[in-house]
Amino acid sequence: MAHLQRIIMQLLGFFALFALRVGASFTQFTSIDAGQGTKWAVLVAGSTGYENYRHQANVCHAYQILKKGGLKEENIIVFMYDDVAFDKENPRPGVLINRPGGKDVYAGVKKDYTGEDVNEHNILAAILGDYSTIIGGSKKVVNSGRDDYILLYFTDHGGSGRFVLPKGGYLYADKLNKTLWKKHELGTYKQMMIYFDCCHSGSMFEGLLSNDMNIYVATSAKPAEKSYLTYCDEELYQTCLSSQFSAAWMEDSDQYDRATRTLAEQYEVVKHRVTRSKATQYGDISMTKDTLSTYMGTQLLSTSNFSSTSKFSGSVSEYDADIYILIRKASQAFTSRSEKNKEDAEQELYEALKKRAHIDDAFTAIAVHLFGKNKGPKLLNQFPKPGQPVVNDWDCYRKSVETYDKYCGSSTYALKYMGLFANMCNAGGLNSQLAQAVAKACR
Repeated sequence: MAHLQRIIMQLLGFFALFALRVGASFTQFTSIDAGQGTKWAVLVAGSTGYENYRHQANVCHAYQILKKGGLKEENIIVFMYDDVAFDKENPRPGVLINRPGGKDVYAGVKKDYTGEDVNEHNILAAILGDYSTIIGGSKKVVNSGRDDYILLYFTDHGGSGRFVLPKGGYLYADKLNKTLWKKHELGTYKQMMIYFDCCHSGSMFEGLLSNDMNIYVATSAKPAEKSYLTYCDEELYQTCLSSQFSAAWMEDSDQYDRATRTLAEQYEVVKHRVTRSKATQYGDISMTKDTLSTYMGTQLLSTSNFSSTSKFSGSVSEYDADIYILIRKASQAFTSRSEKNKEDAEQELYEALKKRAHIDDAFTAIAVHLFGKNKGPKLLNQFPKPGQPVVNDWDCYRKSVETYDKYCGSSTYALKYMGLFANMCNAGGLNSQLAQAVAKACR
């Protein structure tokens, strides 16, 4: 009889626990682990093309860090176009490195969303855990519960309040922050950390992210700043291998014991090594007392002689990387004996500089058309005061960007001027003359 009573009590305990978890949500019931909970990660490289080698190499390096830290493959979600490793310009087909002399970081990376499946909708759905609306890809999402820890990492080009995605797509700051708030409301994580690496990355969170959501963010730049690249002087590769911010946090994660090193200690190293822009923190800064292992898992201490605090080499801004690389290519071509190589390199550089000059002139013309000769040019580089979001009317901003892309085409270099459209929307909404001004400037 006593034995039967024990069995009945165990069953009652089980069903009570089951009822509590089902009440919280089915998602939580299926994902909660004992103890600290499950570690999850979403890694996003938004660019395409060999000239943007660094972004996909960054994500692959982050993947290797997390795998070595013990995160399960099913808990790491990778978004990358995946067109660089086997690009004809890659001197080592099927291999990506993230620093000079570094190991291959591409091998073994499980890509969940590639090509045009790397888009705003899928990224936000994956973060939220909404696999039912995912289109394409592996359908893998952050199926997290209330005790789980999440790391989000983004690397690419960016402009005011937006992160660039393949084929003219963008991830906008308002939609990202709404998704984070919704996930917080659902109670499907314990703590979340975000590393965001792109120009104007601070504008993705400034004035938008609350500090009471158990989310900590570090960005590569303040809202008005460009981000900078590194390892751009490798002769074999003719491209940049990484960015200052990404290299700083990942090399630190490789080098130190993650079970004892804190986010605060890592941030200090990042601030020291990111010299051309200002790494900035948002959200719940008290979370920086957490150890790296909370989100990245642990690893054995590195036996490498490489120093994760050394000064970066070959640094250049995201906006100027293409010109820097073309200048290097032209320089090498002029030392060769091939006249055709010299002419091709010179022409490619000339066309790139000509396109930039046209974009400069176009935005000045648009600004003058909309706001006049005195006020217009000032709005090209004007940003809100600290603590305020870069955009107030996001629908207006999206329509402005769509209008520009329609008549002028999307361009990485043009991102530096997108504050003009933000200022226009903040000043009074969509200007009825915008389409006419853009079409005239870009004809």
